[in-house]
Amino acid sequence: MSANDSMGATIIAEAGATGTSWAAAEPGKEASRFSTAGINLASMPQEAVSAIVREAAAHLENPETAVRVHFYAAGLIRSGDEPVPECAAGLDRALREVFPGAAIEYESDMLAAARAVCGRRPGVAGILGTGSNSCSYDGTRVVRTIPSGGFILGDEGGAARLGKLFLEDWIKGLVPEELSSEFSEFSGLDYPAVVREVYKSAAPSKFLGSLAPWIVERYASNEYVRDLVERNFADFIERSLLRHGDGGHAVGIAGGFGYACRDILRKVAGRYGISLPVILEDPMPGLLEYHLTDNK
Repeated sequence: MSANDSMGATIIAEAGATGTSWAAAEPGKEASRFSTAGINLASMPQEAVSAIVREAAAHLENPETAVRVHFYAAGLIRSGDEPVPECAAGLDRALREVFPGAAIEYESDMLAAARAVCGRRPGVAGILGTGSNSCSYDGTRVVRTIPSGGFILGDEGGAARLGKLFLEDWIKGLVPEELSSEFSEFSGLDYPAVVREVYKSAAPSKFLGSLAPWIVERYASNEYVRDLVERNFADFIERSLLRHGDGGHAVGIAGGFGYACRDILRKVAGRYGISLPVILEDPMPGLLEYHLTDNK
């Protein structure tokens, strides 16, 4: 943090489609944290974006004195040296209205994860939430990513991928009979309902990911589930993490699903010679440390 930042707040936002996590920190004060609705820059109208930003500003005593805003979201990737990505033009207008004196930085959720788990050290960072992603990080910038592919073509290791793997077996009668019956009773689903949710609903990845907690709860007691969960993480390691090469750098993970399964994830990673010293449920504490600590 520079001397110019000593008299005002630093605002950090990490946005997803279902929620936006905010933090505001000033020198000598404990950071305040709060949440608002999610921000989807690809589909949300300008009025909705502006309303969410104004709601965030209402949590702050003097938003107009903020000196820096760091805004992270999926898909916030610049083309060349443009200071504001094209998709964030409306967001930029909304932020400058409530934080008129602030310098604003726009970055991807992947860089948020890298800064949170690696700080200013080079490393490999992964995201394991509903979906998944990974990158090589040089201590400042993301230098390489392995395309996620989304829940249809990729997202190995994520919650939606686990739900997809389970349903692939379930609809074909490959899930052990007792577990299959238990799932039918729990979910109330049949084949037509699954098809509707996956192919016609507005949020199929969210639907698939919602099945993951039920599956993981049976990890310790069911061999089929154990193999399925471990295969999902092994695919992420083989098809994503290992693709970044062995540079002797630390590997860290951010994301609620990875954190919930951290013991399993570490066990599977250990088979590949990978230790995961940092697995964060929420990247915000790491981002606060990154942005509020001097670069030494």
